[in-house]
Amino acid sequence: MKRFSLTTVLIVAGFGFVVFVAIILLAALLLSRDGGFVGLGGDRIAVVYLEGVIFNSKTINEQLKMYGDDSRVRAILLRMDTPGGGVAASQEIADQVKWLRKEKGKTVVISMGSVGASGGYYVACAADKIYANPGTITGSIGVIAEWVNYGNLLKWAQMQPEVIKSGELKDVGSPTREITPKERAYLQNLINQMFEQFVSAVADGRKELTRERIKQLADGRVYTGEEALREKLIDGLGNYDAVLKATAELVGIKGEPQIVTPPRPRRGSILDLLTSTDVGEMISNNTLQPPGSTLQFEYLWK
Repeated sequence: MKRFSLTTVLIVAGFGFVVFVAIILLAALLLSRDGGFVGLGGDRIAVVYLEGVIFNSKTINEQLKMYGDDSRVRAILLRMDTPGGGVAASQEIADQVKWLRKEKGKTVVISMGSVGASGGYYVACAADKIYANPGTITGSIGVIAEWVNYGNLLKWAQMQPEVIKSGELKDVGSPTREITPKERAYLQNLINQMFEQFVSAVADGRKELTRERIKQLADGRVYTGEEALREKLIDGLGNYDAVLKATAELVGIKGEPQIVTPPRPRRGSILDLLTSTDVGEMISNNTLQPPGSTLQFEYLWK
């Protein structure tokens, strides 16, 4: 009798545990802001934010890949507020956008906030549609390279830099001496190549514009959203809500779409700072170097 009762108790307890887990999963599904990992909805639009100067592509490309692999996401709205940044970093994000469209079949729409210029516009040209506000600053199609020459400061401090190099151009752009005519021509050639790459990216994305017309528009100037629409650099005007609605209509979502966003980054604590600071990463990001001390090529509005 006692053995039968113990078996019954175990069965009832097991059933109760299963019911409890089911309730927890259902609550997670219903209460999660993003639908969580167990959400069932397929009418989802992922909103990914590209903000600030583009120093690298790692974080945003990981977010784009995450939604590219999610079959429940119908479209990705890239909310942009950036003056651009590094040439290669901008190109890497643009390539990820193209990958989403061609390999994953996702629709990608750009919503520009205050600024979507230079490297930001380069990224935008890889998307299906580009929207901006009437006063958004966009355009700035071009390349810039700059650094600070502090050679005179070293002379004042009676410091003499010593350089041993394997080739004449190995230290081109050195901040400790004047640039030579040959070095200037060499750097200008690199700038010209990157400019042509920018023009090609715009031509690939904006079929309405000829390459000749793009070059006329690409003298480095910025445009308001209204001007950009008139010049066919963007597809329409509208704020975030209007673009979200247009994106839902573009992929055939009826009613309110379910919005999903990347997980918020965990706040760093003092303990994290003391134990996890990667000095090598800081050096590679030039965060330990004075501004302008190294030569950098940028798709950046200044």
